[in-house]
Amino acid sequence: MINLHAHSLLSDGVLLPTELFRRAAAAGFSAFAITDHVDTVNVEHVVGELTRVCGDLREDIGLVPLPGVEITHVPPRLIQGVLARARALGARVVLVHGESIVEPVVRGTNRAAIEGGADILVHPGLIEEDDVRLAAERGVYLEISTRRGHCYTNGHVAALARKHGARLILNLDLHSPEDFLNEEGLRRVARGAGLSPEEVEQVFRNAEAFVQRVR
Repeated sequence: MINLHAHSLLSDGVLLPTELFRRAAAAGFSAFAITDHVDTVNVEHVVGELTRVCGDLREDIGLVPLPGVEITHVPPRLIQGVLARARALGARVVLVHGESIVEPVVRGTNRAAIEGGADILVHPGLIEEDDVRLAAERGVYLEISTRRGHCYTNGHVAALARKHGARLILNLDLHSPEDFLNEEGLRRVARGAGLSPEEVEQVFRNAEAFVQRVR
């Protein structure tokens, strides 16, 4: 199993990065990214701390630890700059907090994330068809989320991804130990989004290919 979306107490999670990685390894994950929320104020601090802890733990933790960010509630015109800054600082997984229907995300965030070259647009809500088409062209992954609230539009995202050939990633958006799911639970969420068994397998392969590229 692989998860590319999780939060430590460096943003709104409840666990230290070290404990979060250890719990992920114990739960059977082979690769795990901590992607704490950032904006223009804290991106340097978060990426610096996560890069350091991943380097410290890489030989001992029992999985591939990946430092990342989730660019969150940043005005669309600033997203590309924060993306570039996060990568320059060493973030291996760069997410953008999409237009979830349960948060007041500024309209245009989904498009700015895709145009800016995010790795994954997470919980993109009722994403527009043109944006899904552009994500397919640009190779930006769209997230199927296990998190309550954000998961309400999984079916919409999955259907448009299928129509336009956009790649999907299944993520926990984990904030606390209670958010962990086993492989069966992850597969159930993917099937609940309307994915066929073959499409579920492809989602898992997508995560594996991503990790091979960025590790």
